[in-house]
Formats: sequence, C-alpha cells, structure tokens
Amino acid sequence: MASSEAPAGIKSLFNQYAENGVMTVENLRNFLVEIQKQENATVDDAQAIINSLHELKHLNIFHRKGLNLEGFFKYLFGDINPPIDPNRGVHHDMNDPMSHYYIFTGHNSYLTGNQLSSDCSDVPIINALKNGVRVIELDIWPNSTKDDVDVLHGRTLTTPVQLIKCLMSIKEHAFSVSEYPVVITLEDHLTPDLQAKVAQMINETFGDMLFFPGPEGLKEFPSPESLKKRVLISTKPPKEYLETKDISGEQNQMEEKPSAEAGPWGREFTFANSRTDDKEDLHEEEADEEKEDAEVDQKSQQITAPEYKRLIAIHAGKGKGGLSDWLKPDPDKVRRLSLSELELEKAAITHAKDIIRFTQQNLLRIYPKGIRFDSSNYNPLIGWMHGAQMVALNMQGYGRSLWVMHGMFRANGGCGYVRKPDILLKTGNEVFDPKAKLPVKTTLKVTVYMGEGWYYDFSQTHFDTYSPPDFYARVGIAGVPADTIMKKTKTLEDNWIPTWDEQFEFPLTVPELALLRIEVHEYDMSDKDDFGGQTCFPVSELRKGIRAVPLHSQKGEKFKSVKLLMRFEFI
Repeated sequence: MASSEAPAGIKSLFNQYAENGVMTVENLRNFLVEIQKQENATVDDAQAIINSLHELKHLNIFHRKGLNLEGFFKYLFGDINPPIDPNRGVHHDMNDPMSHYYIFTGHNSYLTGNQLSSDCSDVPIINALKNGVRVIELDIWPNSTKDDVDVLHGRTLTTPVQLIKCLMSIKEHAFSVSEYPVVITLEDHLTPDLQAKVAQMINETFGDMLFFPGPEGLKEFPSPESLKKRVLISTKPPKEYLETKDISGEQNQMEEKPSAEAGPWGREFTFANSRTDDKEDLHEEEADEEKEDAEVDQKSQQITAPEYKRLIAIHAGKGKGGLSDWLKPDPDKVRRLSLSELELEKAAITHAKDIIRFTQQNLLRIYPKGIRFDSSNYNPLIGWMHGAQMVALNMQGYGRSLWVMHGMFRANGGCGYVRKPDILLKTGNEVFDPKAKLPVKTTLKVTVYMGEGWYYDFSQTHFDTYSPPDFYARVGIAGVPADTIMKKTKTLEDNWIPTWDEQFEFPLTVPELALLRIEVHEYDMSDKDDFGGQTCFPVSELRKGIRAVPLHSQKGEKFKSVKLLMRFEFI
C-alpha cells in the first residue's frame, strides 16, 4: 500500500513559499497569512505547527531550518488543520431572546428505531444529549395499571420505558456537552391525577434546574445565556385547553384540522402519535380520538392539576381558527406552535412572511409527517429558512437530512443553539422572503484535491472483491432553493488514494443559511454505489485555505482515518 503523496497543486504551493526545498518558520507564517487567510498568524504560530509534527521525526520530514515537502503535506493533511476552528467555541451573541436561535431538536427522542414497533428507551435520549441536542420530546401515557406514567409512541407496538427513568437520564446528561438550556416537550395523554404525579416527578428530579415563568407567563422568551444549566418544560396548559376546547367537528380544511397540540387535559397531541395512514395527517383517526377525548373531558371538566400547569415554561397551542389566527403574534405573551412538515409546506405557499414574523417572537416546531414509519426525515432547510427554531428530526433516521442537521449544529461551538441570520429578524417591509430572487452575495470556490484513509478504515474487499475501489466525490450546497445544488468529481478507477484535483464554484444568494455538503461514493457498475463517507459544515464557519476534512459514517460517527484534502476560497 503506497502512502499518499502531495498532489501537483500542493507541490506548486510548497515551491512558491519554500527556499531550496525547505519551508522555514517565516515561510510557513507567510503561507498561513496569504493562503490560509489567518491574517493574525505569527512566527510562534508557525513554530507551534512545526513542533506539533515532532512526533513524526522518524519520517524524515524535517530539515534543520524547517519543513520539507513531505512535512508540509503532513501538516496540511493532519488533524491540526481542520475545516472549522475547534478552539473558537461559542461565538454568537447568546443574549437575545430564545426565539432568535435555531435549537438542536429531536423528534420522539425515546425511540430506538422505527415509529411502530421499536423499543422505547432512555439510551437514545442520552445519545442525543451527548451529541448536543437541546430539545427532547417525550410522549407520556398512563401505564398498564393506570397508576404510573410511561413514555411510548401511543397506539403502536412500541415497548414503553418509565418516565422517571427518562427524566433521571436527562438530568444526568443534560449539560454534559453544552451549558445552554434543555427543553422537554411533553405530548401529554394523562388524566389530571397522573399529571399531578408527573409534576411531582419533574420537581423532585430537576429541583432548582427548572425554569418557572411566573403566573403571568412570558411576554418575551429569556435568552439562552440567562437560561444556562436550566431545564424548561413545554406543553399545552391544561386549563387553557379546557376553556378553548371546540368539539363542533368542523375540522375539514387544512387550516381547521384537529389542533396538532390538542388533547383532553391540555395534552399536546401531534398527528405523529397515531400514525397508521397519512390521509393528510390522519383526519379519520383523529376524528375518532376527538370523540373519545370529548367524552372523557365532560367527566373531568372541573379537575385540573395546578402544579402541573405551573411547570410549563413554554406554552404550546394553536388556538381557535385557521392558519392566519395561529400565526398572529400576541403582544402580551409568547408561545410555541407546532406544524407537521406538510402543514409547513402548505403554509409557506400562502403565508411565508407571516411565518417569519411569528418566529421573530414565538417558537415554531416542525415535525415529520405521519407516514414516516421508518423514522426517515425531511429537509430541515424548509423550516430554517422560514425562521422555525425547533426543526425536529428523528435522530435515529440516518440520511442526508440528518447529515445537514449535524452540519448546522457544528456551528457556534456545537452548543446546540445557533443564532438566526439577521435577515430573518428584520421587521416591517423588510421581512425576508425565502422565494425571492436575490443577487449573489459571495461565491464559494472549493478545490477537492484528494482523499485517503479508506485502506485503513475498511476491509480490503469492502468496496470491490478483486480490485481497489473506484471513488468519486460529491460536493454541494444545502440552503435556500436558489443556492441548493450538488456537483460531482470524475470517478477514479482502482485507487485507494484518489487524487481528483478538481474545482467547483458555488454562487450564494443567502450564504448565512448555506451548508457545504460533502460525500464520497464508490462507483459500482452492477449495483448501488457504495457509501464512502460524508460531512457537512455551515459555510459561515469554514476556515479559508487548504484544510483536512474528516469524513463520517452514515450514522454520523467520525472515521478514524478517512479524510479529504480541500481548499475553500471566497471570490
């Protein structure tokens, strides 16, 4: 197995900056300033790079005056040269109201697999929190003996897990990777006596970590900075639900469907809860449930759990009327609205600017449509470009949507909160229109030099039984529709270390919402192409210059050795 060799473009740059085949500390500093665009780089920074390579002394990559070509190449392709600055940490202003941030949000956070028959567990909740997820969703139901509370996907074959187990795991892992607030959204299918039990459980588990808004509710959401290490509960207030209950049955049009957050005791009931047929989000099944709910309601009109209502920091609910009413901001209080991906798509056609206005003060949660039994996901950009903060994805639903989600939340130090672009916070006549044809603001130029590491991370017969793999790379943008595109390199046959040396240009009209997507596949003439790695980064966080880009598995786990050598420029 041959070791990788610097491609022609890298040799050319080395010769440009080196003297007699040696790159001195001063030469390297000039390279950092001019090519890597690290304007403040010092001789000490350059020396630190050379020092970091000292463990590779046995490779003969040093000269007494500096680095030879191989040493320079080792620096460029090394872990010390990533595409996002690992030391930058949280750098967005975190003092704005919570409604000004995208929040890393999970859907049915307790499911280990599909939506119909997988186990419910606290393990996926722990994994989500360890990956920086900040919004955990729990469906809460009476247990089989009606004296305790389980978490499960109702009216399906999913096996339950005790609510207390989930709460304890959230407490233990909530702030293991980020100090910023965790929101627990409850889809509540409980009787008032069990709601009271849940209130006690939550109070005893979280204690001082809980954020209480006070009896008058919130006129504006607090900032993530002010809510560090706090847990917030979000669901529909019970009393408010009973007061606004409308069981007249006039719910035929999309705008007057059963509330996505309606249920007998203020429970938040999304269409996702009884998914056996799409039917424009399950009108028929929901109608039966509304009837059941109404009967139970009449028996418990006077019973509420005040201590449960007091827990609710973020009030959820659609209210009466149709879409226009749902999206009307209330000057006296803020709330959370939930829409399915289908509802959002329809609403965006007629009410795009209203949605964005609503999300400037209020929270909007988007969740997968009912027929995604396999825990697949939708394109999160649809929600983000309309200002939706809580774009909820199935964290076990591996695929491009989730890769884009991981990419978005690599921003801002991976803290789970990313400040929305200013364009989505403009008011009056300047409200952003996602469909508008806008001028190009900048063009991202990407050079894909080469890749390596598959030889070490995959078995020698993984791609082809009898010959080395035939790799190609796909590079593109996930963003507003005008910016979204994927391009592809040539396929290099029979090569474990492909050197493509190709350039691509991506004109960007809304770079603030653009993510760079990268995939590698192995061409297979007779079957589906094999997957060879992927990653995604916010364009706004990319470090300019030549960088070593580590690739990840389909599940989002970083490969030990697989990476690409790429260059990023803005022209």
